[in-house]
Amino acid sequence: MKQTGPLFLIDFLKVFAALLIILHHLSSYGQIAEDARRVLPGLMTWLFEYGRYAVQIFLVMAGYLAAQSLSRFGSAKFNPNRLLKLILNRYLRLFAPYAAALLFTIACAYIARFWVNDEFVGESETLSQFLAHLFFIQGILGLDSISAGAWYVAIDWQLYSVLAILFISFPSYQALIWLISVLAVSSLLFFNRSTDYEAYFIYFIGSYGLGVLAYLASHFQDLGIQRLAKAALILIGLIITAVSFQQIWLRNFLAWFVALALYLWGGTQYPNAVAQKGFVKAIAWGSQRSYSAFLIHFAFILLANTIYIAFGLHAHESGSLAIALMLGVITTSVIAANYVYRWIEVPANKLKV
Repeated sequence: MKQTGPLFLIDFLKVFAALLIILHHLSSYGQIAEDARRVLPGLMTWLFEYGRYAVQIFLVMAGYLAAQSLSRFGSAKFNPNRLLKLILNRYLRLFAPYAAALLFTIACAYIARFWVNDEFVGESETLSQFLAHLFFIQGILGLDSISAGAWYVAIDWQLYSVLAILFISFPSYQALIWLISVLAVSSLLFFNRSTDYEAYFIYFIGSYGLGVLAYLASHFQDLGIQRLAKAALILIGLIITAVSFQQIWLRNFLAWFVALALYLWGGTQYPNAVAQKGFVKAIAWGSQRSYSAFLIHFAFILLANTIYIAFGLHAHESGSLAIALMLGVITTSVIAANYVYRWIEVPANKLKV
């Protein structure tokens, strides 16, 4: 059963996670982050330490939405042409705003290098590095990332491709659920704890798989499959809890709680009575532009730090000024995301194999 219409919890989580990851990067990079920490040490430290957990929200949601889109192919006969089309179309959907954001970030980094002597600006980009980014293999090749969010786009494509292969290759949903569960547990308890695997899908498929199970448990038309997916979701939660007696991994708990929330309320649409209210309209508007904002914001962090140093503002060591520039980054990122969405992302969505 495919859901129609915008979904409130999905949209809210997209906006919340995108904003949190932007704030995390603002608390992590450059002189602005250091000076802002003088005024708000507790908040900035929390954002630096825990803001990155927003990635778990992205991953679970991505798995949920991917399962929604791929579930209609699960009972179909294996067709390699259909599989290839799905994988290529996913690449095309991600590619255009991603490539535009990379080019803009490269330009901003070029400007920043005249004034900002900081590791996060990086060395001048090479053609091979740029091409590796365009094909989503920069992490596999061990190349430096051009932008703070580039790695996630590559991983998203890996995860979607693997899930598409599983959905189209397995005629039995029972076998599919057990395989996804085994992969998820292996990732959560082993692969996700070693940086050796962080350039590959196996590092992240734990959270992604929880999203897949949440969708199958709540919206799949076969009640038997729903029950099996629900049992797998509960079992993984119990495993996470049992392992926490040895060592607590907050990101695993967060991923499971997000999956549980999507299982319970993921299909909730916007109530008609509040659909026109300002906050709800802002959530719907922001959700559509969250991917573009995620892609473009790092370039504005580079520009903000460049302005801060080039004009000598850093000499004042003013935390208030640094925070004002952070708010400026958020504002300009949202404005730029609106244009990237309208001019690039929406037209690019029509590109299909």
